Amino acid sequence: MSRPIIPVILAGGVGSRLWPLSREMYPKQLIALVGDDTMLQATLKRLNGVDGITDPIIVAGEDHRFLVAEQLRRIGVTPRALVLEPEGKNTAPAAAAAALCATTDGDDPLLLVLPADHVIGNVPAFHSAIRAAAAQAEAGKLVTFGIRPDHPETGYGYIKQGDAAGDGAFAVAAFVEKPDAKKAQEFLDDGGYHWNSGMFCFAASTWLSELQAHAPDMLAHVTQAMADAGRDMDFTRLEANAFAACPSDSIDYAVMEKTTSAAVVPVDMAWNDVGSWAALWQASVPDAQGNVLVGDVLTHQVKDCYIRSESRLVAAVGITGHIVVETPDGVLVASREHAQQVKEIVNQLKAAGREEVVLHRTAYRPWGSYTVLEIAPRYQVKRITVSPGAALSLQSHHHRAEHWVVVSGTAKVTRNDDVFLVPENESTFIPIGTRHRLENPGAIPLEMIEVQSGSYLGEDDIVRYDDQYGRQGTTT
Repeated sequence: MSRPIIPVILAGGVGSRLWPLSREMYPKQLIALVGDDTMLQATLKRLNGVDGITDPIIVAGEDHRFLVAEQLRRIGVTPRALVLEPEGKNTAPAAAAAALCATTDGDDPLLLVLPADHVIGNVPAFHSAIRAAAAQAEAGKLVTFGIRPDHPETGYGYIKQGDAAGDGAFAVAAFVEKPDAKKAQEFLDDGGYHWNSGMFCFAASTWLSELQAHAPDMLAHVTQAMADAGRDMDFTRLEANAFAACPSDSIDYAVMEKTTSAAVVPVDMAWNDVGSWAALWQASVPDAQGNVLVGDVLTHQVKDCYIRSESRLVAAVGITGHIVVETPDGVLVASREHAQQVKEIVNQLKAAGREEVVLHRTAYRPWGSYTVLEIAPRYQVKRITVSPGAALSLQSHHHRAEHWVVVSGTAKVTRNDDVFLVPENESTFIPIGTRHRLENPGAIPLEMIEVQSGSYLGEDDIVRYDDQYGRQGTTT
């Protein structure tokens, strides 16, 4: 193979059908849903052993930048680029940004475009499909991966294969929208229809050329957003105004359904896009009763259920084919057959302005995390964890005071012009309006209890004067 393959990992999106576990600020691709690795980490790890694979380009949302960077660091992956989208615009603009990034130095690599939230059980089959797709991409094809169906599925779009193209690939005869049950059974019986996986392989120059032919307005706006992108730390921030003007469209709709150069590589690799709790149940290994139980769960006469506990005991009796998911601030109960409709609950939460659609009780920050233990009018209690060597921004609040109690470790505190250490079992007070900073100078995590009091306790009551993570003027 003459050209390197750059994985382009699409790590945007919020996974609303996996609420209450997946939230806008902590979406499913950053969660360990199947196995010990997060879905993003598993996506990268399963590429190990593929000839020609180089450092990846990660495309993610601005709000998730530090979570993504930390997850990459933990598995020893140094990305070629970490491109940040100021807002979601679907997969075609994301792939365009990655292609422009990959060709900055005049190179023309192959791009292997992969969503960060898929499960693949048969990795050797996946690797074989990549090799077949790369050979077609070398010849100027835009290749999609078609999943050989094992049941009549109405939740996926389909790809109809055409004439054989060599290397186990076929020309694409047609893209087909999600069918009804009767048509899905016909597709299964035919044998020439495959689920549309949303994974692709093509040369960077081929993709940009096809975009110019079929979606020139999109390419123009992404090109401008890349040209004016800001670069700080390890991030490439697409320019917000140009990107906002960019049309939102998928790779399929923008190009694949219009090009004459589309090819499909059929593959049977135990694939699942984990698009709902029912899909996650299918992708997991059940017990003898057909149940997938995660966390502190007890059952009696329960069959074919997915039950997950995040913070407390969950007990279930006499239910079949249900989803039960518990988090500290929300519980979902649904039948498996209605799992796709969880998004309707998310829409209701959004309409009501509920925070449960955005944040968990535990929120992750580049310096560590905090967990809301109790919240009431005029006071709030948090557990704060600061990573070794990390520091919060130098900041102040207009409406709240804070009382800090160190539980373990040592805190370095800046309070106006004073800088001092607070050891375990001691405390300090930060009055309203005081400039302050919290740091962990030690080698172990700093654990603290923070009691906030005041007339307004929202996370947007913050003025940042200095921040080592480049967050001046933001609340994340």
